[in-house]
Amino acid sequence: MSYDYIPIMAKPHLSSFKPVKGAIEKGLTEKGRGARTNVTPRYESLIRERHDDGWESLSDDFQKGTKTEVRFDTTRKIINYIKSPYVNMDRSINMYRGCEHGCIYCFARPNHAYLGYSPGLDFETKLFAKPHAAKLLAEEMAHPRYKVRTMAIGTNTDAYQPIERIYRIMHDILQVLSDFNHPVSVLTKSNLITRDLEILAPMAKKNLTRCMLSITTQDRRLARAMEPRAPTPEKRFEALKQLADNGIPTGIMLGPMIPGLNDTELESIMERAVDLGASFSAYTILRLPMEIAPLFQEWLEVFAPNRAARIMRHIREMNGGKNYDPAWSRNIQGEGSELKGTFSKLISFRYRKSQERTGIISLSRGRVPLDHSLFRVPSKISGQGDLFGP
Repeated sequence: MSYDYIPIMAKPHLSSFKPVKGAIEKGLTEKGRGARTNVTPRYESLIRERHDDGWESLSDDFQKGTKTEVRFDTTRKIINYIKSPYVNMDRSINMYRGCEHGCIYCFARPNHAYLGYSPGLDFETKLFAKPHAAKLLAEEMAHPRYKVRTMAIGTNTDAYQPIERIYRIMHDILQVLSDFNHPVSVLTKSNLITRDLEILAPMAKKNLTRCMLSITTQDRRLARAMEPRAPTPEKRFEALKQLADNGIPTGIMLGPMIPGLNDTELESIMERAVDLGASFSAYTILRLPMEIAPLFQEWLEVFAPNRAARIMRHIREMNGGKNYDPAWSRNIQGEGSELKGTFSKLISFRYRKSQERTGIISLSRGRVPLDHSLFRVPSKISGQGDLFGP
């Protein structure tokens, strides 16, 4: 599959739209994209609505598809410090904003509203790259007051999304982390991660890295619809094996689990991942905050119209009757958690039983922590030579 990229420096005038009236009934959906339409960003004061007047004048726009546009982000800081009770990390790096994989369920979609863009099609077609990320990272880690902790990559948008083949920002960031002996964990849906084996494998020998492959389904039709520009499940399994074969601690991220859609695959995905070398695991349950709920429901009506109402009932049951309620659904790792929804409890129980059967450990428990003691500012940056060197 080929992609068209339009590099743009300045942000053009934004037109925000509500879903096209009759788009689902007339099949007016974006080819090769996850979101069906552009929901209006929650910070916009005006709503512009596209309306087909009966001449089906919008059909050509949808059939042609929207090209991917890449803008450059001139951020001054690259390390994102996190204070959240829901995650076991305190820092991350996001070298891209938006994600061309276009996963319809992606919880990062609402962040695009902060930029004045829609969490819908804009999120997967109007992307931002941070070309100076590696340089910024080196500067921040070289600061005398910097304290090393494991860096998380891939927690918001995928570092190995298709545009990484062109910009190679993740590759450069990994090289900087390797130069500093800085521990890093990587989560991705892409087999492109195997391109960086020459960096990851030596880091793994020093206990400086671990990687996870996110696999939601083994059904290619479902994956193509739900994660339209992500590599196929087969390619992800192949990447998992290749990472493990090269001595890199590799895990499997199952999720999001969606009751009535892909939750029946939980055990089979985990078993296959273990057979290929996965040594730890984690799972998530679908979350639909803010603009994601209408986008996901719109997608469901296209992909699974006969099951859409039932699936949404299951999701609301896991969220206390709402589309999303973090008080009900966020504590989902399944180990000592007090889950309230029936489906949440069932998925948690099945996950634990599958762990016991396969012998795989949890991401959050039983893992040997990455080594923080090797961190050093390289002499080429600090200007100081090795005291015991030549």
